[in-house]
Amino acid sequence: MILNKQYRCIHSASCQCTKGHISEDVIFLLFHNLNWNPKLIATFSCVCKWFDDLAKRVLWKEFCRTRAPRMIRDLQSGVSHIVDGNWRALGKLLIYCTGCTHGTLFGQIGIPGHFVYQTRFSRTSGKSFLLRRCRTDVLYVSYPCEHPDQGEDKNIGFFRGVFKSFGTSKVRKMLINKAAELHPTQVCIYCKAKLWNMRQARMIPQSASSWLGSYEDGVEYYVCLNGHMLGTCTLLPLSDSEEVSSSEEE
Repeated sequence: MILNKQYRCIHSASCQCTKGHISEDVIFLLFHNLNWNPKLIATFSCVCKWFDDLAKRVLWKEFCRTRAPRMIRDLQSGVSHIVDGNWRALGKLLIYCTGCTHGTLFGQIGIPGHFVYQTRFSRTSGKSFLLRRCRTDVLYVSYPCEHPDQGEDKNIGFFRGVFKSFGTSKVRKMLINKAAELHPTQVCIYCKAKLWNMRQARMIPQSASSWLGSYEDGVEYYVCLNGHMLGTCTLLPLSDSEEVSSSEEE
């Protein structure tokens, strides 16, 4: 991979990096050797604006390609996609559970956001979150991150996802045709774009709760202008027989 070399911080006169940087090639090889560690990339981004720009353009891109290669190839294969320029947002979506705190989208209980070691995203399961007329759209959705015993014997799950070519999707067109309102204050935790409430727009199919294993009225999710999805659900308790079945399968 050929990288354009930049040896000085070109973004801020107040930056401490006034004596120049090592080349981007060296930084690329260093993080390649570190297997694109996301925590180190995040730390590196805080050093100065030049490092932050390099992380956005190169390091988060390589992290995403390494963490979810098939998914990223598919997201980039469309005529119109939102990946380029949003690599940091996509990288965060791959590894960060939104949680919910007071004053945020799902602020009824206090569960802080956190990094997750590994998450599976499914294109097939994404169909469960789309109305029948929109099922030609492509949506990758994560399996829910479960948080048990959240008061009144509730088990809360958080899930997230990303649309392919959201700008030309039927979901976006339908939201616009419905004149769905954007959330007045809250923004996407991954890219800071405005959000549509899919429950308010009446665009949550029953198949979503069936796939999640949750109460039908306990599913809520939002989609941002860049096609990122973030949601929560109240999970159904497992019966004794289901618990036994699950343990046998494992």
